[in-house]
Amino acid sequence: MTTTRPDPEDLTARARIRDAAMLHFGEHGFERATIRGIAETAGVSSGLVRHHFGSKQALREACDDHLAKLIRQLNDQVLAEVTPGDVNYVAAARAAMGPYHRYLARALAEGAAAPLFDEMVELGEQWLADADRKRSDPPGADRKTRAAVVTAMALATVVLHQHVSRAIGADVFSPEGDLLLARALIDIHSRPMLSPQDAASAQAALDNQRRS
Repeated sequence: MTTTRPDPEDLTARARIRDAAMLHFGEHGFERATIRGIAETAGVSSGLVRHHFGSKQALREACDDHLAKLIRQLNDQVLAEVTPGDVNYVAAARAAMGPYHRYLARALAEGAAAPLFDEMVELGEQWLADADRKRSDPPGADRKTRAAVVTAMALATVVLHQHVSRAIGADVFSPEGDLLLARALIDIHSRPMLSPQDAASAQAALDNQRRS
């Protein structure tokens, strides 16, 4: 099974502080989280937190950068090592992101995590570029817009995890819920709800509306 390669930085006090910050930001939100509480969880002094990061805002930016780096690493491993549909890798990748779900949900709800969102959009553009070359019809929207919408749809489950969990009868962050979610996504993406003819008619209606 493919796994993410360990980062030497993850063995340092700086990494312990970063991970403690993700825990506090995810549980309490950015405004309520404190440097002191983060330091206690990391087992360091408040002064060391400020020495490494300078401010709480810089600490949150470091958390976002870490997740963006992780997602880039997972994506690169898919491109380099994994065959399409490798369920073992998909499970490993989802598990690698699991510890960060609550941080990500809170950060997105607060309007933060811009570097992470932008990274996912950029990666989405790369995947769409490959998919577009295999299409028989031209896309109805530009690639970046489509990548941004797909990214928003993917992250919506993280932000709305409580509602999704209630609706499907299982915590989406649990193995059972994750399996239900994965099966649903596979089915949705493999069976489009619009036929090419229906899509063409909808696009034509939009064009007519814009001209009127």
